Amino acid sequence: MSSKSRVRKHGQSAQSAMSPLLRALTFSRTAHEPVTAAMLLQGYVALDAFRRGQGSRVLHTSLSRHLLVSRELARLGVGEDVLADIESAHAAMVRLDTREHEDGQWTLEDHEYAQLCTALAILDGQLSAASLSEIASAEARMIEGLMRSAQAQPVAEAAV
Repeated sequence: MSSKSRVRKHGQSAQSAMSPLLRALTFSRTAHEPVTAAMLLQGYVALDAFRRGQGSRVLHTSLSRHLLVSRELARLGVGEDVLADIESAHAAMVRLDTREHEDGQWTLEDHEYAQLCTALAILDGQLSAASLSEIASAEARMIEGLMRSAQAQPVAEAAV
């Protein structure tokens, strides 16, 4: 093997570690729409199921994760002015989870349904405005937050 093949070009940055194809897709509106449409479809399917009392743990988790991504997008500056609406929708999901644990029902109150409709409309606007890179960053931050929360929970339970 020649020594030339082992030598990196001077000035090559960490940013160039991303392939040109992946970089192009990250900023392409053509690649953007199928990703964001799938996210929104998942959210609206879950919302419809809850409205009809046909929800499930999987749908709850999916919709909650989308709301957490929306919150992270707001924290990244994409829709930061509507963070309170996103938080209200997340609180509605917590109440839904509590009700399911108490009586086994996956049903939404009318005001909770309205809060979640508003949050999905916000997410739609955020996904339209954000790049795939920003969406990926928000998803990574959401996952990091969930991991920190999962790690903190056993510590809190041990303290009790």
